[in-house]
Amino acid sequence: MIDLDIDMRQYDCPFIDTTDDVEIAFSAVQWQLDTDDEQLETRLIARGESTGALEDGLHALRDHPNMRECYILSKRENVAEIGTTIEETNAMRTIQRNGGYITGPFHIEDGHERWHVGFDDDADEDHALAELERHNDYTVADRDQFGPTELFDLLENSDSALRLLEGCRSLTETERETFETAAREGYYETPRATTLEELSNHFDVSKTAVSMNLRRSERKVLQAALSALENMDETVTQTR
Repeated sequence: MIDLDIDMRQYDCPFIDTTDDVEIAFSAVQWQLDTDDEQLETRLIARGESTGALEDGLHALRDHPNMRECYILSKRENVAEIGTTIEETNAMRTIQRNGGYITGPFHIEDGHERWHVGFDDDADEDHALAELERHNDYTVADRDQFGPTELFDLLENSDSALRLLEGCRSLTETERETFETAAREGYYETPRATTLEELSNHFDVSKTAVSMNLRRSERKVLQAALSALENMDETVTQTR
């Protein structure tokens, strides 16, 4: 299996056109491509820069000529869960016609869409990408190729990977920035390439504040890693 991470700009997509004009982003939760009716049904999370931006974005989305249906499932402040049905875009049709398939959720922001697309062989991939260039702009951000063994291992341990991802997402913005900066500047190297005092000067806070942010982030990431390892051990035991 070939897995592509594509930064896509379609010229007939309601979501991309909307994020071009309004400070709003969309992340897919569920999707269903109906090739017979040439339409895509989705459940998405819409997040506006403000409550006003969310309202403007949803209004623009409903008025788009390629939008067949758009309705709100729930809404709170600047975030809403919505259901939509759009006409099949050129890129969707191209991927499907060349043996491709969606392998993960997509995210749309600032006029661009991040796609995760799979192919079974190189020829299908080459044909699809060549055809995409005719009507869309795109960049292949990442490409992975999995054999049956690697793919089975990935699927078998997907729950462990999700636990680790959730642990990373639990970091606050301050904890994440502090943790990343400390690692990048060599705080965890031996000997250390930076100190708490230098980090405190970088963030313009006390050494105590930096230390607390690091300890909190370390604890969250470590707990997530341990949970992932325990789940991997359980999976191995069950398959024996």
